Amino acid sequence: MQTVSPARDRGPAFSGHPRGLATLCGTEMWERFSYYGMRSILVLFLVAPPVAGGMGLSETTAVGVYGVYIASVYLLALAGGWIGDRLLGTRRTVLLGACVIMSGHLAMAVPVAGPFTWLGLALIAVGSGLLKPNIAALVGHLYRDEDEPRREAGYTLFFLGINVGAFLGIIVVPWLQRGDRWHQAFGAAAAGMAIGLAQYVLGGRRLAGAGERPGHRLTPAERRRFTAVALTGTAVTAAALGLWALSGTFTIERFTLALAVVTALVPLAYFAFLLFGSHEITPPERTGLYAYLWLFLAAAVFWMIYDQAGSALLLFAKEHTRLHILGFDVPPSWVANVNSLTIILLAPAFARFFVAAGDRIGIPAKFAAALLLIGLSFVVMAVAAGFAAGGTKVSVAWLLTVYFIQTIGEIFLTPVGLSVTRRLAPAAFQNQMMGVWYLAIALGDAAGGQVYRLTTVVPMPVYYLVLALAAIAAGLLIALGSGRLRALMGDPAGTEPARAG
Repeated sequence: MQTVSPARDRGPAFSGHPRGLATLCGTEMWERFSYYGMRSILVLFLVAPPVAGGMGLSETTAVGVYGVYIASVYLLALAGGWIGDRLLGTRRTVLLGACVIMSGHLAMAVPVAGPFTWLGLALIAVGSGLLKPNIAALVGHLYRDEDEPRREAGYTLFFLGINVGAFLGIIVVPWLQRGDRWHQAFGAAAAGMAIGLAQYVLGGRRLAGAGERPGHRLTPAERRRFTAVALTGTAVTAAALGLWALSGTFTIERFTLALAVVTALVPLAYFAFLLFGSHEITPPERTGLYAYLWLFLAAAVFWMIYDQAGSALLLFAKEHTRLHILGFDVPPSWVANVNSLTIILLAPAFARFFVAAGDRIGIPAKFAAALLLIGLSFVVMAVAAGFAAGGTKVSVAWLLTVYFIQTIGEIFLTPVGLSVTRRLAPAAFQNQMMGVWYLAIALGDAAGGQVYRLTTVVPMPVYYLVLALAAIAAGLLIALGSGRLRALMGDPAGTEPARAG
C-alpha cells in the first residue's frame, strides 16, 4: 500500500491544485526556456558554415544529429527515473539534473565551435534525463491515487508551464542569435536554467516532503553492484568508441545511426524485462502494461512527426517560406512558436474539459485523436511542399496551419500520456515508468532523424505524405482497439479482455 505523502495532505492553493504545483510549473518553465530556446537554433547552427560561426554540416547530417540528441535526452530519462527511484530520491535528482543542464548550456556558450558543442549537448542530454522523469513524477505525488481527473488537469497545467517557457525561449534565444551571435544565444539558455534552479531551491518547502527519499532504496550490496556495473559499462563504451575512431570508419552519420539503433533496442529490452523478467510486478500491473505498450508505440509514431518541427519544418521555414512580414524579417524559429502560444491559450480550457468529461472519453480515444491530427498536419505539409517544389516560397500561413493542428494533437496526447503512465506504473517502478514514457519520445525522435534521409531519394511532398499516412493508419488502429485497451487498463467502460500473456 502506498504511503500518502505530506504534500498530498495540504489543501489546494494553486488554481485548485496543491501549492507545490506552482513550484514545479515554474521550475519546468525555465528549464524548457533553456531547452527549447537552444533547440530552436541548433539545426541552423549545425548547418551554418564555419565562417558564420557554425559547424558546417550537411542538412541530412544535421537533422540526424538533432534527432539522436533529442532522442538521447529522452532515452536517458529512463536512467534518471531509476536514479530517483533507487538512489537519490526524486527531489535531489531534479536538483542534480538542473545543475548538469546549466553546465551544458554554459559549455555551448563558449565561443569555440566543435568540442565544446558536443560536450554541451552531452551534458544537457544527461541533465535532462535526470530532471524530466523526476519532476513529472513529483507532480503525480501531489495528488491522491484515486483523483485521476484532477491529476490529469494538474498535468495539463504543468504542460502549460512547459509551453510558457518554450514560447519565451523561442522568442529570446533566436532574437539574440541574429548576426551569427550563436554563443551569446546559448548563454541566454544557461541564464534561463539558472533562474529555474534558483526557483526550485527557494520553493522546495511547498513540496512538503514529497520525493525526499527513494521509493525503493538500494541495499549496500546492490549499490556496490550498481557501481561496478556502471564503471564497467562506461569503460567498455569509451573503449569501443576509441577503437571505432582509430579504425578510420567513424563518421557522424554512422554514429547517429548507431545511436538510433540503440534507442530502438532499449525500450524493447525494458518492456521485455517488465513483462517477462521482473518478479516485483503483480498480475494486474502486468495486464495494464500490455495496454501501455500499445499506447507507447502510438506515442512514438506521434513524436516521429511532431518533433520534426525543430528540423525538417525549421529548414522548410528558412528555405521555402516567405518570412518578410509587415516590413520585418521574422526569424525562422519564431514560426514554430504558434505551438506554444496555442497551448498557452487552450490548455486551461482542455484541462477543464478533461475534468468535466471524466471517463466518458477514454484514454485510447485521446491517443487516436492525437495521431489522426498529426497525420492531417503532414497532409497539409505535403501540399505546401508541393507548391514550393518549383522554388517558389510559400506563405507562412501553411506552416502556421500545420503547427496549429499539431498543437491540438499534442494537447490530447502529452498530459494524458503522463497521467496514464502514472496510473499504470507498477508500484516498484513509479519514477522509472515516467522515464519509459519519455522513451516513446526518444524512439520517435531517433526514427524521425533517420527517416529524413528519405528526402535524398524522394520528393519532399512524398516524404510528408508517407509519414502522414503512417500516423493516420496508427490512429485508426488505436481507435478500433479502444474497447480492448480500456479493458486491459481496468477501465469499466472497456470490453472484457482475453487473458493477457
